[in-house]
Amino acid sequence: MSYIARRGLPLLLTIFLWLPINACSKVSSGVNVITQTELVSQLEANQTPLILDVRTQREYDSGHIPGAINIEFRELKKRISEIESHRNKSVIVYCEHGIRANIAEYALMQANFQSIFHLEGDMSAWRKNSLPINSN
Repeated sequence: MSYIARRGLPLLLTIFLWLPINACSKVSSGVNVITQTELVSQLEANQTPLILDVRTQREYDSGHIPGAINIEFRELKKRISEIESHRNKSVIVYCEHGIRANIAEYALMQANFQSIFHLEGDMSAWRKNSLPINSN
């Protein structure tokens, strides 16, 4: 029996455990992180860049960051024209836990968006910290 065959299950478990951890990190050096405190300060100063919620419409309707627009991560490539005017401006992306936001950030990078930020902690941390939430 080969080494890989003997180690197959632990190796697969390691890969499956690594993927979610890696997915929550920034996609590449083209994506920066913005803290929740920094975003709250921008909201309070009325200097907010585009805030992009890439969760489902249902999730968005149940509660989102004030001023955020909703384009589900699966639809972003088809709907990129809706945010075209922000290509050279800052865009803050978030989802519930980070994985879908990472996918959206990659799509934005492919579309040559220049200043992409990932909201640290995403919506789950925003909610946990009792920060402002709008709902439809």
